[in-house]
Amino acid sequence: MPIDRRPLREQIREELLRRLDRGEFAAGTDINEVALAAELGVSRTPLREALITLAGEGVLQSNQGRGFRFAPVSRKEFGELCEIVAGLESLALSCSDPTYLREIAPELLRLARDFPDRIAEQEVIERHDDEWHDLLLSGCRNERLLDLITSVKAGLRRYAHLLAGDETPLEREAAEHCRVAELLMAGDLAGAGQALRDNWVNGMERMMSRIPTS
Repeated sequence: MPIDRRPLREQIREELLRRLDRGEFAAGTDINEVALAAELGVSRTPLREALITLAGEGVLQSNQGRGFRFAPVSRKEFGELCEIVAGLESLALSCSDPTYLREIAPELLRLARDFPDRIAEQEVIERHDDEWHDLLLSGCRNERLLDLITSVKAGLRRYAHLLAGDETPLEREAAEHCRVAELLMAGDLAGAGQALRDNWVNGMERMMSRIPTS
């Protein structure tokens, strides 16, 4: 069996995110650190380190000495997170080698065309979107920027799983990914960056109606 040599706090963080993905936690739920540490088979120190990291990513809230809870959802926060990710991904795209982007553009276009569905289950959409966006940003060498994108997306991801289960059908628009790829093939990096921002804004608008107004 392969040995995972990453810090325990990172492994705990990922396990908590996986459980969030499976819908095991509800927004606003308090975390019982003693019970959770026992359930995970870890001490409270690395658990607390993982919780602090997740709080910094916006997944959790710190209750001023009373522990942590899963952050409630709000339209305002969701909109802000989408705007941040849109800006950061566009920046990462602008930091990438234009020649490399042209080389991967045909594969980006193929991936987009291979998944043309306008309605699909949330889990399926997320899997395809992750593959497409990971390839799109694979030419960015700014590791701090990529880490920041991953961190903000962690806060964003919880909305999909708190508001829509893995099998919930959601709307999407494959043409938006096709447009980004086509602009990259044409060498229009600025246009591709704007199309990428539009993709995030449109995705935000499609999801916003599922978020309670209060």
